[in-house]
Amino acid sequence: MNRNVVLLSTADWDNPFWTNKQHVAVGLARRGHRVLYIDSLGLRAPGVNAQDVRRMGRRVARAAAGAHRVEDGIHVWSPLLLPYQNRASVRALNRAALSLALTRVIRSLGFERPLLWTYNPLTTRLLDLSGFDGVVYHCVDDIGAQPGMPTTLLRQAERELAEHAQIVFATAPRLAEMQSRVNPNTHFLPNVADFEHFSRALDDATQVPADLACIPGPRLGFIGAISGYKVDFALVRAIAERRPDWAIVLIGRIGEGEPGTDPTLLRGLPNLHLLGPRPYASLPAYLRGMDVAMLPSRTNDYTASMFPMKFFEYLAAGRPVVSTDLPAIRPFRDVVTIATSADSFVRAAAGILAGDAPSIESRLALAREHTWDARTDKMLALLQARVAPHENVWSGEHNGSGPRRRARAS
Repeated sequence: MNRNVVLLSTADWDNPFWTNKQHVAVGLARRGHRVLYIDSLGLRAPGVNAQDVRRMGRRVARAAAGAHRVEDGIHVWSPLLLPYQNRASVRALNRAALSLALTRVIRSLGFERPLLWTYNPLTTRLLDLSGFDGVVYHCVDDIGAQPGMPTTLLRQAERELAEHAQIVFATAPRLAEMQSRVNPNTHFLPNVADFEHFSRALDDATQVPADLACIPGPRLGFIGAISGYKVDFALVRAIAERRPDWAIVLIGRIGEGEPGTDPTLLRGLPNLHLLGPRPYASLPAYLRGMDVAMLPSRTNDYTASMFPMKFFEYLAAGRPVVSTDLPAIRPFRDVVTIATSADSFVRAAAGILAGDAPSIESRLALAREHTWDARTDKMLALLQARVAPHENVWSGEHNGSGPRRRARAS
């Protein structure tokens, strides 16, 4: 029996760097479930900057298009809401408008009492949960710790959501600890990777893109959001200054999630290269051209609750990894080198370039254990036991490339 799922995301479907939201939607669809993917509703108040203005323009255009099919089993919808969610009057108007519009979209798609799978901590303030056949809260970030967020409101609303949810999935130990205080049916399930996709970096047929191949090596690379609250810009610059014979390559959109990001520290050095964002499909090719993969994350309240999805993507691509001391990464120190300063980061990377790195076999073995297929099956098994233990509604054949037995859960 297939189910209908409304997935309330905090990331737009067309973001070039896919997050757990898009991967979960695809995993559900491949198992025969129908998904309505709702683009981010905008938790942060927009600013007067080019990035936010462009995003608002795209949102208006997408809202006019209505719910549209993007692949088998998945429709994407971008509702248009008022910004400034920290104001009660605005939230009341948005709640009324969103509920009415969502009812119409659900009816047009033929959904009946769908399951709500939400990533948005403001869900209880934006939707009436009584119309859904169960609620899943997938907690993947401490959103209240991001810059520009209405932290007090988010903390209160998130607690309400966790209380209402039948099950909570959390992607970092600290997030799981926080949510389990409210909902005992909380499960720690770290972010994983699309192993099949990223392991293409190891295929001899995969060509390093020209804009990377023209940069002399060795190359230390980072792929992801280049935002000041996530990436330690001072650390990245210090590494580049200490080793001018290395190329430091950053791939991603500057200011993603933080339009006020000041990238000054990342400019002005000949060996520090900002390539901008690249399509998801091309990322394995870029990783093939990197000698060391970096996680130069800042240490703050946000990153203390963060599990970087790119960690397993790096491993699936066969890349050796050097990371700052993130709590979520510590359990994997047998396959990642952890650095606590610019000097130790440089020493770790130099050791890897000299051949002192965890074996590629160990990196790939760990990546194979942490795939989206296995993670999706695990979540659905837990959901089956909690939401519908007497009905076989969540198990289903994976049909990404034809029917086959479901992968074993990790």
